[in-house]
Amino acid sequence: MVLKSIKITYLLLYKDLKAIYNTYIEKNTRSKKRGENVERVVLHSDANCFYASVEMLYHPEYAGKPLAVGGDPEARHGIVLTANYIAKRSGVKTGMALWQAKQVCPELIFVSPRMDLYLKFSSMLREIYSEYTNQIEPYGCDEAWLDVTESFSLKGNGKMIAEEISRRVKKELGITVSVGISWNKIFAKLGSDYKKPDAITEFNKANYQDLIWKLPVSDLLYVGRSTNRTLQKYGIRTIGELARTDPSFLERQLGKMGLVIYSFANGWDDSPVSAEGYQAPIKSIGNSTTTPRDLENDQDVQIILMALAESVAARLRKHGFKCNVVSISIRDNGLFHFSRQRKLQEPTDITDEIMSAAYQLFRENYHWPCPIRSLGIRADDLVMGQVTVQLDLFMNEQRREKQEKLDRAVDDIRRRFGYHSVQRAFMYQDKILSSLDAQGSHTVHPVGYFNGR
Repeated sequence: MVLKSIKITYLLLYKDLKAIYNTYIEKNTRSKKRGENVERVVLHSDANCFYASVEMLYHPEYAGKPLAVGGDPEARHGIVLTANYIAKRSGVKTGMALWQAKQVCPELIFVSPRMDLYLKFSSMLREIYSEYTNQIEPYGCDEAWLDVTESFSLKGNGKMIAEEISRRVKKELGITVSVGISWNKIFAKLGSDYKKPDAITEFNKANYQDLIWKLPVSDLLYVGRSTNRTLQKYGIRTIGELARTDPSFLERQLGKMGLVIYSFANGWDDSPVSAEGYQAPIKSIGNSTTTPRDLENDQDVQIILMALAESVAARLRKHGFKCNVVSISIRDNGLFHFSRQRKLQEPTDITDEIMSAAYQLFRENYHWPCPIRSLGIRADDLVMGQVTVQLDLFMNEQRREKQEKLDRAVDDIRRRFGYHSVQRAFMYQDKILSSLDAQGSHTVHPVGYFNGR
């Protein structure tokens, strides 16, 4: 199949490729007849080592020393969220367990994360961006795309705007950003990753084949480890080799995602930069924790799972969702890790039902080869809380209504008086484990780059 240009917006809807091609040609023919300039300029601004950079502002005594933002090493909580460049040069990487980071860099200084502070700086970054465009699409709290096409008459071209943003962030906030410039979001993000820190890179239609096509295929958005392994198996090692591969072959090996990354490699992405204030809808809600001590029996697991189930269910109710699927993740102290999921009989936001599904998954899939170091629960396949469901003759709906009312009453008490103001009695069988405030941290997973495209 010959694909000269594919509009990624429609591709992600998985429609017939011939129809996509015809739609793309028709749209551009209409634009040319109207004399429209379809070229646009997109920036991707990425704050360098964001959390660590902010912490360095508040800890001048750590200047010139390796620093990482992570959990509490004494309590064994968490992983490295980010590290400064001194630590990175020593081999510290994002996602490392704290003890692993300390092994590769013994002099590493750990700082506990302060999300409220980072979100404040994120907000200040967006205030600066908003003076150049109202099309600002966050990609995490430290990255954002900006469509500055309509700002040329007031602010200059894309490079001038990028240089001015870079200067202002450095002067006003004391941190640095790397900025990528291109005609599409994919290549703009590649540009911000191309040179770091405090750099500006422009990929345009005249230079992208010379610069981008030489990069490893793993640098491309949505080419993860599994996809990269498949591509490597077939000798596809660079973005250029991916761009020149027969798309029908990629579709056979990788499904529709093969066509997506083929289009990304060729720069065929005209997905819009969302307007300022856009918030991605929630796709799933989860919570996990590295436990205060190793879990050695089923009772230990029940205590932690209940704390996690309470936090996930409370957040479901807060956002007005119910879930159709419950997933668990387990990591033992040998660092063996796996996850399992279960489809529920009907959507729920009830704590006991989420806990029951999670514990059943645990009992069926873990048989204590080692003590457990980390547990997680995630609620997936979300639907609105008011969704109509088919009543089940074998389910006690009156009891479920009482459980829902009880959960909401507990939510209200904890909202007013704190998490530990009311707890289940069996949680106190272990004071160390029951001291965990699982509601103090949540992971809310937004729909990613593909949503609504």
